[in-house]
Amino acid sequence: MRAARVPTVSSGARPRRRMIVAAALAFDVLLVVGLLAWRPEWALQGWFAVQRLQAGAEVRSVEVAGQRVVQLEAGPVDAPVVVLLHGFTGSKENWLPLMADLARDHRVIAPDLPGWGGSARVAGADYGVVAQSDRIAAWLATLPRPPALLVGHSMGGHIAALVAARHPDLVPRLALLSAAGVPFEENAFGRSVLAGGHPFAVEDRASLDRYLGLVFTDPPFVPWPIDRALIARRIVDRGFEESVLASLRGPERFAVQPLLPAIAASTLLLWCDDDRVIDPSAAAAYAAGLRTSRTVMLHGCGHMPMLAAVEDVADALRSQATVALPAPSVE
Repeated sequence: MRAARVPTVSSGARPRRRMIVAAALAFDVLLVVGLLAWRPEWALQGWFAVQRLQAGAEVRSVEVAGQRVVQLEAGPVDAPVVVLLHGFTGSKENWLPLMADLARDHRVIAPDLPGWGGSARVAGADYGVVAQSDRIAAWLATLPRPPALLVGHSMGGHIAALVAARHPDLVPRLALLSAAGVPFEENAFGRSVLAGGHPFAVEDRASLDRYLGLVFTDPPFVPWPIDRALIARRIVDRGFEESVLASLRGPERFAVQPLLPAIAASTLLLWCDDDRVIDPSAAAAYAAGLRTSRTVMLHGCGHMPMLAAVEDVADALRSQATVALPAPSVE
């Protein structure tokens, strides 16, 4: 019986085949690069999708007073609920690394504040902190059960504190991270805002880097084309940001200050000792007016502790979510 012949490839054909494969791969890379250059938002959405996958988070939307609120949800549906409110120029995605940790044993829900991100924005509506606190109170009523802990960062902290003061039945426990709403020691950021400036403004790569350098002690590197998508978003939102900032430098600047004694919720005050936006002295101002609080001061994480000190923040919030509630008063 004649042995079967094994096909062979000539030495000249192998390099040609490798060249064809390499050319095809190069074409695919150039195609992807071209698409991302044309639509950098796709790269940003892909980055967020990866983070959602890591956190086990899904996107949902609900209607509140006829307006859409878009939110991220992660964790066991029957676990205690932790709600996370982002700050000025922030978004629900700011919380994704923290959600990945907390969602192991909590149901974690982070909305885009009304008017921000994917949530509805109504032309001419009031998006100051007092109006937002009422919207968030109405939104909290859409949750399957009240949160065990309401968390707010920066402007979101001011809003969370107002909710706790004006709707105490909705907030048994509170955590304020680098929160606005009370006086603090003067710094360059505060002077710029009061003078009519917008220190968070982003319009190009240089201003994006300045912004990141202001809010982070060790700024993360934002690669191309994600940087282009972030810059484009901020340019579109510039007018809205200016209008909200005007309200924050106006009569509502310290709206929660006189209401602090009305906050019955046990409160965690968490700051970074080198915050150049909301000076850490604000933690002492909050503590002086609150009934019950404890302060956690972290080192070297700037104005973004939930991104720069994920494990420390998760530990502090997990502890706060289980703080014993005071016994109801007997009349």
